[in-house]
Amino acid sequence: MTAAAAFRFELTTRPPGPVAPRTGRLHTAHGVVETPVFMPVGTLATVKTLLPAEVVETGASIILVNAYHLYLRPGHRLIERLGGVHRFMRWDRPILADSGGFQVFSLAGLRKVTEDGVRFRSHIDGSEHHYTPELAMEVQQALGVDIAMPLDHVVPGDAPYEAAAEAVDRTLRWYRRCRDAAPGLPTFAIIQGGTHPALRRYHAREALQAEPPGFSIGGLSVGEPKARMWETVELTNAELPIDRPRYLMGVGSPEDLVEGIARGIDMFDCVLPTRLGRNGALFTDAGRLTIRNAANREVDAPPDPGCDCLACRQFSLAYLHHLFRNDELLGHRLATHHNLRYLARLVERARQAIRAGSFEQFRREFLSRYRTADEEARLASRRRM
Repeated sequence: MTAAAAFRFELTTRPPGPVAPRTGRLHTAHGVVETPVFMPVGTLATVKTLLPAEVVETGASIILVNAYHLYLRPGHRLIERLGGVHRFMRWDRPILADSGGFQVFSLAGLRKVTEDGVRFRSHIDGSEHHYTPELAMEVQQALGVDIAMPLDHVVPGDAPYEAAAEAVDRTLRWYRRCRDAAPGLPTFAIIQGGTHPALRRYHAREALQAEPPGFSIGGLSVGEPKARMWETVELTNAELPIDRPRYLMGVGSPEDLVEGIARGIDMFDCVLPTRLGRNGALFTDAGRLTIRNAANREVDAPPDPGCDCLACRQFSLAYLHHLFRNDELLGHRLATHHNLRYLARLVERARQAIRAGSFEQFRREFLSRYRTADEEARLASRRRM
């Protein structure tokens, strides 16, 4: 059975409209995923610092890999010969692949865009490559992923209307080529358009004509004001059918997960929890906890008493403080495990609240006590005054 034949999405609660919280199930060739869901990022077929079994322990039911990076190294044909990316990395649950459009278009002076695709020089060794919609799908087929993303034309979040409109039309054309190149893969349509409402609506309506199995909202969380991001999510979701999954790409802070779920988002991914973990910051319901803070040196209690991750079950905050002060790798592993477990528990709590009909209360209570990074920075600034 192909990945496309195995793929199915069902709602398990009925939202009152297209911009409202809901729960669902993604059925894939490698298992079922309860939504809303956060997907840990395993760019190079590894979630940094953790074994696959440890990622499973966090509660993750699906992860993300990056086709562009695996195409460059070690090469998709090598992974295919070794049995596909699931066997290669010893992960037996679903995998979603990002085509790498964002990464290719981030190369700035190293790439040139034509209607056929993108010609670029590798950030690894400077070698030249021609990345086309067909090649992006060839890579994802060789990897054997459960959900694929098309190659899209990504522009900066503040791109003028004309440039964003050109990218939207090209992304629509490239999507058709991607679907034709890999009919056996369930390939979501990516909705672009910057923060231009008319373009977002146009792209959503036009993409719908191709009957994609799901929709990804791209080009957000790239520096635009949060209020503008959520306005864009709302107007995009208002155009999308209720019965297909919505994936907000590259978004993963706790407050953003709660706000995205409130607006009908089903899937999230981001490097933030693993990157913050490696840099000594833990998610808690009160906001981020900085492990290296001197106040934590003698705290003989779990970092987060309500958490059941590897770190909080076994170690004190004082011990994690000691690990990070001495740059011990175990600290990176424990903090990464905690942050991924925290987000898995957060979406579990959100699903429970949606099923109980109490999500709005859950959202209000969570946001009232969670201090965002910006709020923490403002508080720190006042303390220094």
